[in-house]
Amino acid sequence: MDLFANVLARVRNDYVVPVENADLITDALNGMLQGLDPHSSYIPPDRFDDLQISTTGEYGGLGMEVTMEEGVVKVVAPIDDTPAKKAGIKSGDYLTAIDGESIIGLGLDEAVDRMRGKPGEPITITVVRKGEDPEDITLTREVIKRVVVKHRLEDGIPYIRISQFNELTYSGLKKAVSALKSEIKGKLPGVILDLRGNPGGLLDQSIKVSSAFLNGGEVVSTRGRHKEDNMHYNAKKGELFKGVPVIVLIDGASASASEIVAGALQDRERALLVGLTSFGKGSVQSVIPLRNGRDGALRLTTARYYTPSGRTIQGTGIDPDIAISYALDDKKGNKGGLKESDLPNAIKAEKEKQAEEDSEDENQIEFPPEGFKVEDDYQLKRAVEILKSGKYTELLAKAHS
Repeated sequence: MDLFANVLARVRNDYVVPVENADLITDALNGMLQGLDPHSSYIPPDRFDDLQISTTGEYGGLGMEVTMEEGVVKVVAPIDDTPAKKAGIKSGDYLTAIDGESIIGLGLDEAVDRMRGKPGEPITITVVRKGEDPEDITLTREVIKRVVVKHRLEDGIPYIRISQFNELTYSGLKKAVSALKSEIKGKLPGVILDLRGNPGGLLDQSIKVSSAFLNGGEVVSTRGRHKEDNMHYNAKKGELFKGVPVIVLIDGASASASEIVAGALQDRERALLVGLTSFGKGSVQSVIPLRNGRDGALRLTTARYYTPSGRTIQGTGIDPDIAISYALDDKKGNKGGLKESDLPNAIKAEKEKQAEEDSEDENQIEFPPEGFKVEDDYQLKRAVEILKSGKYTELLAKAHS
């Protein structure tokens, strides 16, 4: 503490321009916490309300989940039907400036604050994409309402898309099931649950969504340094999709709560997972108020998530049962977007995956045929084919043999 106080005094007295004590302390705390892992941080008192915005409220913004990589804002995933998604923002994009002013080196919270604003106001962000020149993209801020569950029939097969896990997710899922049953006018022939690009959200909603496919039993567990961090979370009985074949679509942007659902349904042999290995965000963050919030709070990683069979999610992700790419084979390994293990100071997996268990070996990935357009969604097309072919039960058994 003496060392910290000495450095603080030196900076305050001798730095080239005056600096505020509060800013120095906030930056120091964030430096310490973000040196632990990319998800731990200090939350100043005036940012407490933002914790509620992401799960319950509406705000004027662009609609994307972001993280920080070496001082640069990096996109985890754009949210469906938002300005970011409509503008073509992609997972793995770097954001380097807002309205011509650099945001490199800013804290993540400050960068996010600058992107938010009054709905209807324009904003220009500078996007840097690997292998391409920087591009200025002008968007208009919108109220982000987060309609997170959508459904339709895809060639006669019920399709449900969940883009995020917020407080409305499970109720939205129940409404989708009722609507699909009315449209089918009978038992569902199968269902495709699309979790691609879903960055996660609330743990309790992932448990409820899993309960729709499971009749009780474990969904996920957490383990930490302290006994109170070790928890088991079970599904409730009374599944909504009893006896219905299920395919879950995942990709490299399926993270956190998405991975909990996918991992539970895979381990419990309740669904066939199709797509690409998920993001690998399997850590638990606890918000710890400081002086009842008067001094802000710590967002601190306190545990890891584990699937029902005891597999860790952190740093490894969930492998699909059938690996299928959305894009043509580029003959260079089809390196995807950002993964948890790519983030600075990411908590390492407890043990490396064995090479023979890596379902994303490039020789095992199925690619779209030459000339297939990305927008035609090859992964979804193959999921429909599997359910209509009558081979679902055989493929599910093979995946767990």
